[in-house]
Amino acid sequence: MATVHVIGAGVAGLSCAVRIAEAGGQLRLYEAAAQGGGRCRSFFDATIERTIDNGNHMILAANAATFAYLDAIGARDSLVGPPDAVFPFFDLGTGARWTLRPNGGRIPWWVASPGRRVPGTRIGQYLAVLRLARAGPDATVADCLDTEQPLFKRFFEPLAVAALNAAPREGSARLLWAVIAETFLRGGRAARAFVVRDGLSGSFVDPALARLRRAGAEVLFGQRLRALESSGGRARALNFGDAQVELGADDAVVLAVPPAAAVALLPGLTAPEESRAILNLHFRLKRPAVLPDGAPYLGLIGGLAQWVFVRGDVAAVTVSAADGVIERPAPELAAAAWRDVARAVLGADPGVEAPLPPYRVIKERRATFAQTPAGAARRPGARTALANLFLAGDWTDTGLPATIEGAIRSGRRAADLVEAAGERTADGPTRASMAFHDR
Repeated sequence: MATVHVIGAGVAGLSCAVRIAEAGGQLRLYEAAAQGGGRCRSFFDATIERTIDNGNHMILAANAATFAYLDAIGARDSLVGPPDAVFPFFDLGTGARWTLRPNGGRIPWWVASPGRRVPGTRIGQYLAVLRLARAGPDATVADCLDTEQPLFKRFFEPLAVAALNAAPREGSARLLWAVIAETFLRGGRAARAFVVRDGLSGSFVDPALARLRRAGAEVLFGQRLRALESSGGRARALNFGDAQVELGADDAVVLAVPPAAAVALLPGLTAPEESRAILNLHFRLKRPAVLPDGAPYLGLIGGLAQWVFVRGDVAAVTVSAADGVIERPAPELAAAAWRDVARAVLGADPGVEAPLPPYRVIKERRATFAQTPAGAARRPGARTALANLFLAGDWTDTGLPATIEGAIRSGRRAADLVEAAGERTADGPTRASMAFHDR
């Protein structure tokens, strides 16, 4: 029986592996680290004495691939969120609070209601989002939207920076449009937001590994692929340094590794070269906090971070597009972020210096590929020049930014191509002349 070898147990690799296992395929999953999840994982931090995530993620109801994946691993109920689409914000400069409340249906009548839309905005300003739909491949968010309008500063900017991990002046307009078109333009039911109840590993990683093991898959940690041997238009062997795996005639390989690793293994592959940083800071509060409207998240305007997430007595902030600040010392970053958290979450007065609680700073210097027009243009498809080797990862051409939804879609796409390649092998020769950029 043919075996599918999935290299990388991040979300993309897990998504691919779960889909293959669901189809009854024989599978080996290799991971260089000692645990799965990649950039989507949890760990216990001794400083704040809590299990925390290495990053914060918001899942929207329109993320169909994500929910299908959670259903497949039995973890849908591990996501929590308010019953409706609500997005509370706090302006650190003015002290103003408001909540964006899209209505459930597709007709966006909520923009006509002052109590539902962003304060200081007019109905007509919301139509400007359609400029993103007409954006060319080289257009940035700032090229399409008026960056001086209150609507931009109080909604589109925090959304764009978080979704693209890029400043509006460099982030791809087309990628932001892909997010908005799939969520907010489909109505509040599609834009309803969720977060993990207990942690990223508990939702996306541990249940997936358990599902794979129940299916009989081999899951191997501490296995870094050093080289890939090929001939005749097919991958023939996997070199892990201390061991080499010879591939069977009908075996397939999925590379679900970061772009730099994929390029090292596949010389000539066109892939994004630049990356962008994300900074996450976790604070242990004296007691559990409650945010407006029962939401476990709060948008921040005018501060170091764009969003703060609260889970029990831990407040975590995310600083996207953090390349300009990530080299600052951790205590300095923690002090700056805590001032914002103390005001936004605890209601501290601006002039009062709240004592800094126990904290953990997590610096992800290569959190995502640079989601600029130039970076997006270098995203490869799932097929490669080798007929039995495919790519997965949020950096491949999913049509979405580098998100959990994009990673999961990429894994599903690679698994589907593996199945199709196996069917072609059964019927006759496979094609071996695919270009690296072919989708």
